[in-house]
Amino acid sequence: MSVALAIIIALIQGVTELFPVSSLGHAVILLGLPGLGVDQQAPEFLPFLVVLHLGTAAALLLYFWRDWLDLAVGVVSRPSQQRDDSRRALYLMIIATLPAALLGFLFEHKLKNLFGVPAIAAGFLFINGFLLFFGERLRRRHDTLNGQKDLSELSWKGALAIGLWQCTAFFPGISRSGATIVGGLLSGLSHRASAHFSFLIATPIILGAAILEVPKLLHQTTAPGMAMISVIGGITAGITAFASVAFLMHYFRKNEFEALAPFAFYCWLAGGGSFLYLWLV
Repeated sequence: MSVALAIIIALIQGVTELFPVSSLGHAVILLGLPGLGVDQQAPEFLPFLVVLHLGTAAALLLYFWRDWLDLAVGVVSRPSQQRDDSRRALYLMIIATLPAALLGFLFEHKLKNLFGVPAIAAGFLFINGFLLFFGERLRRRHDTLNGQKDLSELSWKGALAIGLWQCTAFFPGISRSGATIVGGLLSGLSHRASAHFSFLIATPIILGAAILEVPKLLHQTTAPGMAMISVIGGITAGITAFASVAFLMHYFRKNEFEALAPFAFYCWLAGGGSFLYLWLV
C-alpha cells in the first residue's frame, strides 16, 4: 500500500466514522472497487485498520476530554450533585452500549459475511438515507407534541432505544452515528444533544474494538515500511476525525431544522451511484 492511498483511506475513515454516512459502508465499497490495488487479505491490512481506529478514538477522547474527566472525577468523588450526575451519565452510556455489545457477541461471525460484498454495502448506504430522512420527520412530529430535551433529561428508556438503534449499524452501509442520532431525536433530544451522546458512546466502542485486535497484531508479519505508513494513516485519521466532530457539533448547534437531510441526500447519491456502478462493471 502506498502512502498516498493510505492517506486517502485515512481521510475517508476520519470523516465517515463520525458523519452519519457509514464508515464501514464506504470502506467496503471503496476497497472492493476493481483496480484499486488493496489486498484486504494481506497481513498488514488489519494492523493498518486498527491504527486508523485508534486515531479516531484518540480524537474523540481529546475533543470530549472534559466530559471524560468529569465522569472519572464524579464517580470517585464524595457524595455531591456532580457525582450523582456523573454516575447517571455513565449508567446511561452503559445501557446504550449493551445491545450492540450483546448482538455483536452473538452474531459477529454471521454478520461478517456481509462485510466483503460492496453491492450490499451500497444498498444499505442507500437505505441509510431513508433512515436519516424519515428520522427527521418522525422527530418533528415528536417535538410538536413534547418539545426538545437536553442530554441531562435523557431517561434510561431513551438510552436503551438509542442502543437498539445502534444495532442497525452492524449492516455495512448503515451509519452508527446516524442511527444513534436518529434514536436520540426520537427520544426527544435536540440534534446537538443526540450527536453529543452518540460520540460519547462511540469512544469506548471504537477504542474497545481496536484494542481487541491488538493481540492479533503481535502474530502478524508486515511488509517493510508498513509500520510507518500505518502511523501516518492513524495520525491523518485522528486529525480528520477531530475536525469532523468539531464541525458536526457546531453544525448541529446552528441547525435544528432538517439537519440530517443533506446527509440523507448524500447517502442516496453515493449509495445509489455505487450500486449502479458495481452492477454495470
